[in-house]
Amino acid sequence: MSSIALTGPLKTEYQRLFDNCNLRPESAVEIEAILARVLNGQPRYRAVARDTDVPWHLIAVLHQMECGGSFDKHLHNGDPLGARTVHVPANRPPQGTPPFVWEASAVDALRFQRFDRWKDWSLPGTLYRIESYNGWGYRLYHPETLSPYLWSGSNNYSSGKYVQDGRWSASAVSRQIGAAVLLRRMAESGLLLPAAELPHTVGAPEQALPLLRYSPSAELPYTSKLQAFLNTLPDIYLKVDGKPGERTSDAFRKVTGHYLAGDPRAS
Repeated sequence: MSSIALTGPLKTEYQRLFDNCNLRPESAVEIEAILARVLNGQPRYRAVARDTDVPWHLIAVLHQMECGGSFDKHLHNGDPLGARTVHVPANRPPQGTPPFVWEASAVDALRFQRFDRWKDWSLPGTLYRIESYNGWGYRLYHPETLSPYLWSGSNNYSSGKYVQDGRWSASAVSRQIGAAVLLRRMAESGLLLPAAELPHTVGAPEQALPLLRYSPSAELPYTSKLQAFLNTLPDIYLKVDGKPGERTSDAFRKVTGHYLAGDPRAS
């Protein structure tokens, strides 16, 4: 049993933090690169979702947090699939012979955590299960710091983290983009359902387009911030005009390995 219960006040807190979550401009490029990985891996996440009744987007963000999006690692903790897990939880999956297929290991990880028995996949219920996956150390022992596992890369987090198991540093800063921040960006891109639970979703889910996408003749939200950030990197010189055209897409690809969504050169 979890040491923290999902009460009404906690549900309200999760919803408020998500509603007021602003992505840090300096994290924009990394977030978009992660989003591209999520989109590429979506068929595999949906396959695991069908076997577990766990939403595909939760599987996707846990995969980014635990494995950096690699399909060569156990969803349990990021250990290599060539053997059973070594770190906590160790010796998973208990059945089968290594090397393991990612989908089979992912199903075991979710069932081990009893995600397949969880029924509240509202936004607060989802964030609660993600925080429980990483542990309650922040909430129990350092309540002044919101868990970076959820909020790193946003206005909801600045510093403080466990640098080792049981070792706390108030000055250390997590560089990993948090799971709730990824969900927020996915919501803004219209990837999450139902839309009524997700603030600022652009249009209906079937009509939504990524906010950062190729559009050489029209200004789009966040583009100026992206261009300004890209200009801080070596050998990139962009006009900050809010229009994500060919040069912006080229710079984005230089940093992330992907053209902007909608760029004809990406096909």
